[in-house]
Formats: sequence, structure tokens, C-alpha cells
Amino acid sequence: MSYNNRDFLRAGFLTLLLLSGVAAHAQFRQQPGHSIGTVTTQGNLIVLTLDEDALGDTNLFNLAHRTLRFTPHGSQYTVETIPWQWDSEFGAEMPGSDATIKNFAVPFSGKSWNSFSVGITGSITFGEPIHPVAGRAGTPPPNRNDGLSVDRFAELQQAGPGFINTIPAISVFFKPRLNGTRYLKESSERALITWSLTEPFGGIQDMSWTPTVNRFQAVLHKDGAIELSYDEIHAEDAVVGLYPIVTAGNEKEIAVIDADANAAAPPHLDITKIKTAAGDGLFLKVTIETRGPVLPENDPALAGITYRICLDRDKPVACTPDNSTVWTIIGSAGRWRSGPVSPHYIAFGSGLQPTVNVSGNTISVEGTLPADYKAGDSIFLSASTQTPGTHPTIVDQVLPHPIKLAGLASPAVHLSALKKSDGPFSVAYEVFHYMRPPRAEDLTCSVIRALGDKFDMLAYYSDFRIDNPEAGTSSTGPLGGGPAGGAVTGIHADQENLAAFCTQGRFQWQFIQPVFVGANQMQQYPPDDFQDKNTRNLGFYMHQLAERTGNGKIPPYDYAMSQIGHEMGHRWSAFVSAKVGDETIELGPTHWATGLQAQVAFPYQRPTEASAMGGGVWQDNYDGTFTQLDDDYYVPATGWSYLDLYLMGFISPAEVPDFFILRKLVPVGHDSNGHAIYKADRTTITIKDVIAAEGPRLPAVDQAQKNFNTGMVMVVEHGKIPSPKLIESVIGIRERWIDYWSTTTGHRSTMTADPK
Repeated sequence: MSYNNRDFLRAGFLTLLLLSGVAAHAQFRQQPGHSIGTVTTQGNLIVLTLDEDALGDTNLFNLAHRTLRFTPHGSQYTVETIPWQWDSEFGAEMPGSDATIKNFAVPFSGKSWNSFSVGITGSITFGEPIHPVAGRAGTPPPNRNDGLSVDRFAELQQAGPGFINTIPAISVFFKPRLNGTRYLKESSERALITWSLTEPFGGIQDMSWTPTVNRFQAVLHKDGAIELSYDEIHAEDAVVGLYPIVTAGNEKEIAVIDADANAAAPPHLDITKIKTAAGDGLFLKVTIETRGPVLPENDPALAGITYRICLDRDKPVACTPDNSTVWTIIGSAGRWRSGPVSPHYIAFGSGLQPTVNVSGNTISVEGTLPADYKAGDSIFLSASTQTPGTHPTIVDQVLPHPIKLAGLASPAVHLSALKKSDGPFSVAYEVFHYMRPPRAEDLTCSVIRALGDKFDMLAYYSDFRIDNPEAGTSSTGPLGGGPAGGAVTGIHADQENLAAFCTQGRFQWQFIQPVFVGANQMQQYPPDDFQDKNTRNLGFYMHQLAERTGNGKIPPYDYAMSQIGHEMGHRWSAFVSAKVGDETIELGPTHWATGLQAQVAFPYQRPTEASAMGGGVWQDNYDGTFTQLDDDYYVPATGWSYLDLYLMGFISPAEVPDFFILRKLVPVGHDSNGHAIYKADRTTITIKDVIAAEGPRLPAVDQAQKNFNTGMVMVVEHGKIPSPKLIESVIGIRERWIDYWSTTTGHRSTMTADPK
């Protein structure tokens, strides 16, 4: 997994998600990082103690053995907690997500429904999505076939408001990656849906080696009432609430802010007026009026221009996501995927709806307010505009002005505290979540400013969980050039934005966020009896890996080596193409294509390994079929291919043997050892083909950096010290990382992990 600032790309292993917008956390990507805590050292480890409230608060699930009742009030609902209701007769297990009831129609969101979708991750959706294409970064459209959905990196705090007006939905206990069974029982007056689910377990991105128990129900009554009940719940983060579609279009003006003209700003970026209005009692609509016409969509010149709106309870010193609600409109030139995308505006920010309206001299967006904002509250609103480019400049600002939220309240509530006398609500939800993920730049600047620019890489580990559906982390960095500070070329990954990471040129790559000490990948070993039929989990390889050691156990911290090896490998891989004849062939992007022959040069623990960056080990059967001897997943931990090592600067072009890529893969069976066999078209590739597409790797092998230093950072909450378990785990991971690096580079490079 990686996140690359160059093209705002976030990708999971084997899955490249090109978002239609810019990743939400990238909205301040050009803003230099700042310190978010105090940095000290403890032996060979670094301790980052966070400032108070640096990552906000947690809001963990508190509805176990409770029942919420939503009572219709016209098109709205009142909400109350009633004595716990639980029906132990679940009815028939559902074979899929489609549900049909025969005795009555469910009234919801202005319609009556005989059929709906019951999502395996804890939600019910009705009809088709209102927005069929993802319009906000990190929140793809709901999945009609399986309830609500988000992308694999989405924060629940962003997903909660992001579901509004996407599809009629009931979020009973929505949590990504849940799995299990669903049941449906119908009577003449009600439909009962029950979930019995586990969080993901056994894998590298999981928090548990064994299944967990999460049981909850929804009762849909004939009269429109809805009850949500919770039995045993292990998970502590989820989205709970009702999401009818709200599109009445009633609008009431709140305030108009006049701004002085700024002749130095381009006319389309010179703010003259900001108008605010309440839409349907739910949305805050903000319209920015400029001195000249706003560039229309389809105009290539809009790429990179930015309009930013800041909302805050108190008068902010600066508008940042750390202390304010920030809504951003940015011009996008479009991307090539299945075809060209016309230049357009993208809106993102907590609670912001995806639609951007441009008309003459105005550009407007609307969104919902954060939790606890009530009708009549006062907030401060400010705005700014920014030019595009590598070094964007704020060209106009409107300082904070107080406005009163007449007739407008937040749909984000505390469900357990609501009484029937509260509301009614058009939409009502609560997000139960862990702390907000830190900005990668802030983590790194905290360390470098305190200890100096002496690290090539930084890995972060913590005693606390963050708002992330996976236990692991993706990666990012400015692609610095090590101690020499020069750029590496010929690898299709350009050095950029060093200042944002507080480096003079040395620092190169890092974890985006800390890995939680309770995650599977931070355990020295799986349970002794851990077994798994999934070839992507360690349990499948326990016997084979244990044969390498003399103590009957697998090598320690195997999942941790998979994670750190893969993520730090993204500093160089896998972005290159090859020019074969007149055709340019992408070998990735981001991870080597499944069909790329990427056999490891210096295996870490098995005789035959595919690269930690993807690809496979393929046996040509010389009959048009190919046997997959190792797949493109990075579990168990593996080393790097010859191509990787060339891109890393550890071997010369002459040492890279010819390889190939298989395309149009069609499965045809398995061999006697269970290896998959495919039909495919084979194209031979040489390192000269890669150089023809990308240019030579510079510095070349004789001048390339060979000695690296990784900072191993323990991140702890304000007022706390690292737990013994965290210290033990990070020491163990540090020791294995140094050995892993030496082994998988064929001892052509060394790794230290020294903070001094």
C-alpha cells in the first residue's frame, strides 16, 4: 500500500483505487508539517509523546444491550432509547444480500419498499444510489448489492456524514470488513433482520487471530417505526443511524458577508461576498461571489485553483483541519483511466456534499455541520482562494466573521442521550470511532525537528488505535536522496515537496500512520495452533516456515516484515513501464502486475518467493499455459526481485535477467501441488526495455546509496509512556528489520535503526 503525493494516489495491495477526487487528508498537502508532540529517545527507539488533543477524542460504541427506537414524524424521526428488545428467533439465514418481504411494504424515505439490500457490513439500503459515481474522496457510492460501502482507507468520521443523500439507508452497525451471516424473519406487522458477524481475523491487516462476536438486529415496522437493538458487540467503532434522502430544496438565508476588493488577485479568485443559507434545516450552503466570472467546468485553466471555507466555533488563529472544519473546492484537470475526464471541480471536507455549482461570478457548495452544532449556535466563517502550481499562493482571504445558525442543526448526534422530545431529525447518525489519524508530514516533522535530518525512513508504532478500518498502514514520502540529498531518476518516482517533510533532502519514505500494538502484525508469533486455508494468511505457511528455524516456530515478526518491507519498498517500486518495440507496457502501477515474472533474487525465508511489491513466480509450461508457483501477495514476508534491486540501486542493469509479463490471464485449473494454472499471452521484457521507457537509473549502482537508517518511533498519547508490550514489540521489529534488509538485498546494503 502506498500514498504518493505526486499524483495523489492511494493504493492497496492488488487494488489501485483512482479516486475521482483528491484524498481528503491531502487537502493541505503543500502545507509543511508541524510538531504535534515531544520527541525523546529510549535506547535505540524514538518516543513521540503527542500534545494534548493532537488527534482529537475517541467516541467508542456504547449501545450494547440497548434498543434505539426511531418514530416517524412526517418525513422526519424522533429518537429515543427504550428497554432492550431482542428476538432470539432469527428466522431463515439469507443466502445473499437481496431481501424481499410479502406481507407489507416498508415506508422509508418517502416511498414504500417490498425489497431492499442487507449489507454484510451492517446496513440496509433501498433502491439505487442517488450519486452513481463517487463524488467525494474516500467515499465510493453505496453498493446496491451489499448495503453501504466505503473505500478501504476511509475514516469512519468522514464516512458518517458522507453517506448523506447518497442512497436511502439504515446504518444499523456499519463497519468495513465485517463478515458473517444475516437472517430475515417476517410477520404481518414487521420485518426482523439479524446480523451475526465477526471482524476480520488472521490476516496481516487484522486486529485478531480468531473470530469476534457482533450480534445486532433491525426491526422494520409496518407503521414506519424502526428499532435497532444490540446484543454482544466486540467492535467499538461503527456508524449507526438513519439516512433518508433529503431533497426538498427549502432554503433560508442565514447571513451575507461583504469583503473588500483585492485588485492584486485574479478576478475569479477575488472574493467580494460570501452568502450562507440553511437548506432543508440540514445543510449549510456557502456561496462565494468573486469580482469576475468563476472559471467554468471544462476550462483547463481551473486545474489546481482552490477555494477554501473554514468553519469554527471559536475565532481561529489559522484554518487547518486540526482546529476547524475545512471545506475545499479544487479544480481538477481530470485523469486518464478508461478515458479522459474533463476538467472539473472537486469538493471535499467533513460533511461536504460532492456537488459544486458554478454560475457566473459564484461558486457554491453545501454540507452538514459536525456533531453538537445546534440551531441558534454561532460559528465563525472564513474563506480564502489559492493559485495552482508547485508552490501555491493564497491570493485572497476573508477573515473570520461570526454567523448565527438560524434553523440549522447537525445530524450528527449522541444517540444514547436523545429523548423523544428532541428533534425531530431529517437525518440522525452517530459515528463511533477511534482517534483521528495524524498527518504523515506532522509525524515526520516532529521527529526531524527534534532529532535532526538523519533518517532515510521512519516507521511508526503506537499504544492506541486510530480511525482506520485496517490494522496496517500505507506509505508516503518526499523521495529524498539520502545523505547526498540528490534526486534518484529513472524509477518513475520524482523527488518533491521536501519542505513539507522538514527535510533538506535526506529523508525519503515513511509509514503514513502508526501501527497499533494490538494488531496481528505487531505480535512476535501467531498462536501455536493457528492454521488457515487462506494462502494470504500466515496460518497456511506455519509448517513450511517453521522448518527454517531450530525452535519449531516460524521466524519472529513475520507479518511486521511483510508490512515494513513492502511499504519501504514503495520508495522505489513499482511505478516503471517497459518499451517493447512500439508498445509501452505498464509493469504496475504501484504494485507489480499479477502476471509480471518477479522472482526474488535473495529469498527471505522460502526457496521460491515473488517480490514483496507484487508480481509472481511463473513457470512456463510451453503449451500456452503457465503455473503460478508464488502469487502476488506479500504474505509471508518475501524479498525483492531483480528489477526491484536495480531500481533500488543495488545491482547493475547487466545483473537483471530477462523476464516477462503475462497478460489476458485465464484460469484453467491447478497442478498436483495446488498451484494455479493459467492460459496467458507472454511478452518478454529486458532491462533495456525498462531503460528505454524510463531512462537509466541514476545514481548508477556504483554511486547509489547503500547504507540506510530507519527511525523506529513509538507514538504515545499525551501524559503516557510506552507500554512494556509496545517497547518489546518495536525492539523485536527493529532487530528483524535490520536482518531482513541485509538478507533480502544480498548483503549489498546495510540498514541501521539508530536515532542518535
